[in-house]
Amino acid sequence: MHIVAFGTYDVASHPRVAVLIEGLRACGAKVTEVNRPLGLDTAARVAILRQPWRLPLLVLRLLACWSGLALATVRRRRHRRPDAVLVGYLGHFDVHLARLLHPRATILLDHMVSAAGVATNRRLAGSDGLKLRLMKAIDALALRQADVVIVDTVEQQRALPEDVRRRSVVCPVGATAEWFDAGAKALERPTEAPLHAVFVGLFSPTHGAPVIADALDILAEDERIEVTMVGQGQQYEEARRLAAANPRVSWVDWVDAEELPDFVAGFDVSLGIFGTVPQARRVVPNKAFQGAAAGAVVVTSDTEPQRRMLEEAALLVSPGSAEELAAALIKLADDPSEAQRLREAAYEQALEHYTPEAVASPILERLG
Repeated sequence: MHIVAFGTYDVASHPRVAVLIEGLRACGAKVTEVNRPLGLDTAARVAILRQPWRLPLLVLRLLACWSGLALATVRRRRHRRPDAVLVGYLGHFDVHLARLLHPRATILLDHMVSAAGVATNRRLAGSDGLKLRLMKAIDALALRQADVVIVDTVEQQRALPEDVRRRSVVCPVGATAEWFDAGAKALERPTEAPLHAVFVGLFSPTHGAPVIADALDILAEDERIEVTMVGQGQQYEEARRLAAANPRVSWVDWVDAEELPDFVAGFDVSLGIFGTVPQARRVVPNKAFQGAAAGAVVVTSDTEPQRRMLEEAALLVSPGSAEELAAALIKLADDPSEAQRLREAAYEQALEHYTPEAVASPILERLG
């Protein structure tokens, strides 16, 4: 089975496709990459939706990337045509080029987040707004081009149109091997006071960073808990304002992707998502899988997909509840032995179910 990983994806910002590629190779498929990163993350794309005069920037970048993708595809075609083409995450436009360049291949679209979902979560349009209708059209056109649609949870699968659902497959996000290597080393370190927790994200409404910040405000007098917040994004300034009274909060602009596994593995707790927007109730984020693989306690919101996938290997709190999040961190600080047990349980859960090979195997089963 020869699969081409294709598109303008960026594994540094969105590591999902890296997990799928690594997993497909572990399952025995030959995977080659034809990739020209667009250089615009989700926040930048949202900014374009908010300020449509920036749209020419997206078009120009996309055309420049597509010319490189087309040229690389023509060169590779001399050797062997692929059996399937995997269009990486945020590939709503790339999937059209993939279909054009590979008309006889099976097109796999990694559709973790819909464009309409992003527009709704970030309040870019009303329920009947022009922007929302445009996003729904972009989703529909992209899904129509794909032979197989990949989603990360059963809840995301249920949200697909019925005809698309029949040709979809669920592949959890998982984590790459580097995270498991970091976790194996991290578990040699016992959990000791003070408790160290980390959040890594783009501060989107799904992440619920203001909820974390409110919890940090509640914990302002607790010297046993130290928290590092990594990243920037839509709700960053609000989170900093809300947590300003806590002197044991550190703010880091970003950590390079190659350094992130060892960085997160240096903490006792990995904070997940706590938002209340619809998307937050349908997903299990990268940071939950990565934190578990890195040997950290995963503390995240109690939603159906997270409860099902993480089972007893996490501390779950009600979405949007700063009080419950603060109480969960206090509980771990009070009982380092329980924190250690949860760290080990999280790692074992990830090792059993969320390695790249385990994550990607349903794709090959679907391809037959």
